Amino acid sequence: MSTGHTKEPSFLGGRIPPEIELMSKNLKDLDQDTFRKLLKAVVGALEGRDNRDAIKSVSENCLISPNKLNHVVAGMYQVLSEAIRISSATLKQEFISDFSSVVFGNRRVALEAASSQTDPHLPTLEQLQWRVDVAISTGSLSRALQPSVLMQMKLSDSSFKQFEVPVSKFQELRYNVALILKEMNDLEKRNILKIQD
Repeated sequence: MSTGHTKEPSFLGGRIPPEIELMSKNLKDLDQDTFRKLLKAVVGALEGRDNRDAIKSVSENCLISPNKLNHVVAGMYQVLSEAIRISSATLKQEFISDFSSVVFGNRRVALEAASSQTDPHLPTLEQLQWRVDVAISTGSLSRALQPSVLMQMKLSDSSFKQFEVPVSKFQELRYNVALILKEMNDLEKRNILKIQD
C-alpha cells in the first residue's frame, strides 16, 4: 500500500553489499581482541593513515586465514564508511542501544521466525530424477533415434517439474556449470585486499 511519499533508502542501500555479507560470515572465527585491533586499523585507514603494517601484524598473529581476514577488513571498512555518512543528529546514541537490545535480546527468536515466513523465497529442489530416453517414432524424422535426457524435479512446495533436454544441450549445461564452479573456486583463492610488504 502506497503512502504517497517516497521512502529514503537505508545507509546500506536496497541490498546488502557483498563485502558486508562476507564479513558477517567470517566474524564467527574472530576473537574480540583481534576484532578490536582490526577495527582500530580500519578507523586509521578511514582517517587517512596507511595501516597496512598494522593489518599485516594482526594477520601474522591470527589463527584465521588471510583471505577470511581480508573479508572482515573489507566489510568493516564498508560498514564504517557508509555509517559515517549519516548525520550524528539523525542517529542518536540511545537509539543505537535500543536497536541493539532488540537484535540481541529475548525477542530475536520470534523476529527471526517471523522474518523467515515473510521473506520472499522460491521453492528449493528436494529431489531430482533423470533418465536417458531415445524416441523411436516421432512426428519429426530429425528427432527419431535421437537421445534426450528426461528430468523430473520435486520442489519444496510439493510441486513437480518435468522437462526434456537434448544430449547436446545437457553437455553444454554440464560444461557451463563446471566452468562456473571453477571460476568461483578461483575467486575464493584471490584476496580482496592484498597485504603488501
